[in-house]
Amino acid sequence: MTSLLFSDLAIGPLTLPNRIAVAPMCQYMADDGCASDWHMQHLGGLVLSGAGLVMLEATGVARDGRITHGCLGLYSDANEAAQADLLARLRRMALPGTRIGVQLSHAGRKGSARRPVEGGGPSQGRDAWPTLAPSALPHRAGWPLPAPATEADLDRIEADFAQAARRAQRAGFDLVEIHMAHGYLLHQFCSPLANRRDDGWGGDPSRRMAFPLRIAERLRAELPGLALGARITGQDWAEGGIGPAEAQALAVALKAAGLDYVCVTSGGIPVAQPLHDAPETEHPALAEGVRRASGLVTRAVGGITTAAQAEAILQAGQADQVALGTAFLDDPRWGWHAARALGERPVYPGPYAWALP
Repeated sequence: MTSLLFSDLAIGPLTLPNRIAVAPMCQYMADDGCASDWHMQHLGGLVLSGAGLVMLEATGVARDGRITHGCLGLYSDANEAAQADLLARLRRMALPGTRIGVQLSHAGRKGSARRPVEGGGPSQGRDAWPTLAPSALPHRAGWPLPAPATEADLDRIEADFAQAARRAQRAGFDLVEIHMAHGYLLHQFCSPLANRRDDGWGGDPSRRMAFPLRIAERLRAELPGLALGARITGQDWAEGGIGPAEAQALAVALKAAGLDYVCVTSGGIPVAQPLHDAPETEHPALAEGVRRASGLVTRAVGGITTAAQAEAILQAGQADQVALGTAFLDDPRWGWHAARALGERPVYPGPYAWALP
């Protein structure tokens, strides 16, 4: 039987050679938003991995929309030039058919943080910048209080997303993903745990989704010929937070806005006691609910480590695509090994093909 994992997948105008994606993984190694030698090393291996889609990490649409000073950005001409150069070099070595996407993000109240290698947590002193959020609620205890976003702030953030999307297209990305999860700004608007507004941007689910949908509609208009999707949260794992029904409603609205796919993850709005501990089973189930409700191409992510597990998710109809992160860090040739495990012939880069089975 031919595996589903190694069958073609259409996402909007794109056709991918398989259903494996490398998930966005923040590296915190950029220079004022510009890709560095580290990114070339990191991504250079992943475009040879056998994955049909390789995603760049969360990329700030504004300098003050980054998580840390080390995060990638697409807010300046220098950023655009650096990312375009990175893409050109990656494409010269990538396996045939490999596509490269970028995840656009605004960190909101989760921004102005120290890099993990610096201990994480909020920045202090001259390296800090003021943060915005739907409401004046800190990311965690001990973090600075964000300012509630004004209408002028929201107009500026929409313009930042639009400009970053245009930069992404000019730089040559095949796909753009809007980050609406993991506790960043657009997730903050969706979640009642972070959004306590009583205007048109808060309250019931439709108003909490309104600003993320405004961004989605704007980017669809900016990128009419490019594959466009979103990463959404399927569950906040906290009493009073987003649950499957709201995630499914958001996906339905994103489809109506013209998006081509969703990637379903969870969590990111901090709570004292997480209510889940098995992403390898919970995330595919959340993805399945979104897929059935919306009809969108749906990607499952989180806790997927083996070819058999990935194939089972696809065969069960829980998702159309799977994304792996740490599994690729541990094994940058995961795609080759998955093909062998499922009885498929791996695709190798030319210089290696003569020496490998």
